[in-house]
Amino acid sequence: MGDPAIRVEGLGKRYTIGERPGLGRRWLVDAWRPAPAGLRRDLAAMPAARSSIWALRDVSFEVGRGEVVGVVGRNGAGKSTLLKMLSRIVRPDAGSAEIHGRVGSLLEVGSGFHPELTGRDNVFLNGAILGMRKTEIVRKFDEIVAFAGVEKFIDTAVKHYSSGMYVRLAFAVAAHLEPEVLLVDEVLAVGDAAFQSKCLDRIGEVSHEGRTVLFVSHNVGAINRLCSRTLWIDDGRLKADGASDDVISRYFMAGVGLDGERAWPEGVANPDVTEFKLRAVRVRNALGDVTGVIDGRQPFAFEVVYEILEPLPYCRVGVIIETTDGVAVVAAYDSDDVRHSGPRLPGVFTGSCMVPAELLNSGRFMVSVNAGIPRVKNLVSLERVLSFEIFDVGASGIPVSEGRRRRGVIRSRFEWRLEACRETTRTESAVSGHGGAPPASRDRQ
Repeated sequence: MGDPAIRVEGLGKRYTIGERPGLGRRWLVDAWRPAPAGLRRDLAAMPAARSSIWALRDVSFEVGRGEVVGVVGRNGAGKSTLLKMLSRIVRPDAGSAEIHGRVGSLLEVGSGFHPELTGRDNVFLNGAILGMRKTEIVRKFDEIVAFAGVEKFIDTAVKHYSSGMYVRLAFAVAAHLEPEVLLVDEVLAVGDAAFQSKCLDRIGEVSHEGRTVLFVSHNVGAINRLCSRTLWIDDGRLKADGASDDVISRYFMAGVGLDGERAWPEGVANPDVTEFKLRAVRVRNALGDVTGVIDGRQPFAFEVVYEILEPLPYCRVGVIIETTDGVAVVAAYDSDDVRHSGPRLPGVFTGSCMVPAELLNSGRFMVSVNAGIPRVKNLVSLERVLSFEIFDVGASGIPVSEGRRRRGVIRSRFEWRLEACRETTRTESAVSGHGGAPPASRDRQ
């Protein structure tokens, strides 16, 4: 790499967790002044519970000018800490980071908005905070407002905006910066689906203009679309750096085996859920064996074992199948069958979802589990708890090694009809000399 736009070498950030020495204890001692003096002395002498963690440690990489690089990792892995250090919001405790060029940061959309000011005033205020000149804001003002779709309300105080209008205007301001290096942190979580798509398009435009982009997101589909290269950060360290398809696949597959089963003997559920426990998830082949490797020519089944501890007015349990790059293929719920859509009594149940033969194409897939009372309560939601792989067998039964793998996620056999058109038959007969004289022209009466 020639002259990189971003160079990070051994970067690290350490945070101290626990109580600051004496601060909380002094407050408690003061509050307990009526207590006996001996108890107060014992309380004041108690050691402070303090420790430190490395939110980011020994991270090194370079990003070339005009390169668009994605960053993935679970919550708490250190992704946002990295961007905050690159934005000079947080000072590193180890290593160094260099950025060459004007930097724009989309880290916390809406920071700097004042609820008492109008949308128009906040565009100028927020633009100035983000580093835009007044002439630049004036030049882009109409474009910003149109992008946010708040033209009718631009002179209304933003405290009267809906949450969607608020974040749309905030993102619109930030998205119209013209930096040489753009740092983006999970901004696609704002707004509805249509606006998120517009945000993606805008970031894509920035990347096509030759600017450098570092893009943090849990939306791996968006990362695959925008970024040819991805960094995977795990537990504060750089786990992988390479082509997006490969890194995202490794990220999703981390800790998920192909044994075909995941079990929780004591049961698992969302916090504060006492009426439901998930016990196990399995994949069974056509013979009923638990396995993570499936012959695509044969049907197979997902099996979900769960316990209902209290009577429920309604409950649905389902599985979601995803590709290893995060594309949802299908969601199947037991309530799709009216026999299982009524009240549910306590007990241990095993639900089986049958998957027809030759539905999925060859490759590896992830399984997530969800159970809940729609619009009332989510009972359990576990993402990518299991994986399985479909044999490399084509839709016609021919191994891929003997031909090319079909494109797409599904490979169902579709019914085709083939009929010879009469016009085609007559034309072919005329050309071959066996059809007699051609039909008269329609112009002749």
